[in-house]
Amino acid sequence: MGILSWIIMGLLAGALAKWIMPGKDPGGCIITILLGIGGGLLGGYLGTLLGMGKVDGFNLGSFALATLGAVILLFIYRKMKS
Repeated sequence: MGILSWIIMGLLAGALAKWIMPGKDPGGCIITILLGIGGGLLGGYLGTLLGMGKVDGFNLGSFALATLGAVILLFIYRKMKS
């Protein structure tokens, strides 16, 4: 997956994570992208640990894992800030 695909998936996953967990979070589009990319890395790692195998490319499974990872990162971020 190219860097542009990572950025687009990161933006979508981060935005969905913020939609799932609404609240006052600092940061705009760049923070949302970084949250989604970090969530994709975390989600991919957790998926591999759980035996889901390697999910390649831009598909529903990789998007779901990226969103789950972004939600986890957003939760951790909010706990650290409070």
